Amino acid sequence: VAYRMKHESRVRRERSVELDTAHGKIEIIAYEQLPTGEIHLAIRKGHWEADEPVLVRVQSASETTDILGALFEDNSDLLKGALEQIETEGKGLILLMRQIEKNDKTLLASLKSLKEQQERGEPLQIRQDMTQRDFGVGAQILRDLGITKLRLLTNNPRKRIGLMGYGLEIVEHVGI
Repeated sequence: VAYRMKHESRVRRERSVELDTAHGKIEIIAYEQLPTGEIHLAIRKGHWEADEPVLVRVQSASETTDILGALFEDNSDLLKGALEQIETEGKGLILLMRQIEKNDKTLLASLKSLKEQQERGEPLQIRQDMTQRDFGVGAQILRDLGITKLRLLTNNPRKRIGLMGYGLEIVEHVGI
């Protein structure tokens, strides 16, 4: 992993725009994943020093999580909360990892899972974990932006194994 991170790039910075928003001035940076062509977005506020722990939210985005999540979860509230925390801090990053669904089986599995959760009386949640491949691509984007130490914005502080192999370290879990 370390060798590939050093010698192979699986992402290319495509476009960057600065915008004035309700959360202040931000920069949106689009990255193309090579060779799939998937586009991932980094929403950056402020600047940081090398090795400075940076407030980071990593979020998967797909048709399933975006549409069904808007119906049953507070995904937009999590994103809004992350933006507010980054605005308060004056700097930070939200990384939106686009997950292109290869077939309709993912959607069918999500619908089945939602029905089962409802029958058990559980809160409805769309479950979509990032794969090891996605961690590598996300890690390359974070490293391109000068981030190696993360203060991870999450309400699910589970152990993330293997991030050190990508040159990243989570130094703190911060609730949204």
